[in-house]
Amino acid sequence: MIKVILVEDHLVVRNGIRLLLDTSGEVEIISEAKDGSELMDLLNKGLQPDLVISDINMPLMDGLEVTSYLSANYPTIKVILLSMLNTVNQVIDAFDRGAKGYLVKNVGYNELIFAVKHVASGGRYVCEELTMLMLNILSSSSTTSVLKKETDLELDLSEREIEVLQLISEGYTNMEIADKLFLSKRTVEGHRQSLINKVKVKNSAELIKFAVQHHMVN
Repeated sequence: MIKVILVEDHLVVRNGIRLLLDTSGEVEIISEAKDGSELMDLLNKGLQPDLVISDINMPLMDGLEVTSYLSANYPTIKVILLSMLNTVNQVIDAFDRGAKGYLVKNVGYNELIFAVKHVASGGRYVCEELTMLMLNILSSSSTTSVLKKETDLELDLSEREIEVLQLISEGYTNMEIADKLFLSKRTVEGHRQSLINKVKVKNSAELIKFAVQHHMVN
């Protein structure tokens, strides 16, 4: 049984998600909270969920702040974020902070249950709607024109930067990259910023787009 704490400030939405999860027979909602602050109180009292499903937009402590806090203080607790928005930059930010899953709130029952089971077993998951959006962005002519560089451009990337770039494109967080490459988190953050500067983009999302467009990652 997968033990879950559900964090959502709208009671109707929270009850609806709980009903869906309860019917699976594989998920146990061990507690609920209306924001990140209440979640911290539950954890401080000793509750040990396998997974936290949290809305992103909440008062006091939102889902992104919850993700950062859990990643730093409760690394064994996995986080799936729920949002009304389907913006790529927010997805990238969520995974950078340590989220393992990202779903829009209109996700269907089967996909919700699959995501929970997949994340609980150690995987990562982005809902189908967002996956298709990101593919469309990557293939769009507008993105190509924004990210277009000279074909003979030499970025002078180090071997380590190429390794970091590959792991960034696979969705790993700075901490996870640091563990894999036996580096400090600060060193990884430095490599990420160096890559952004060399490619001349604004953020990690555009860095990944550029890397895919120019076949720099597998």
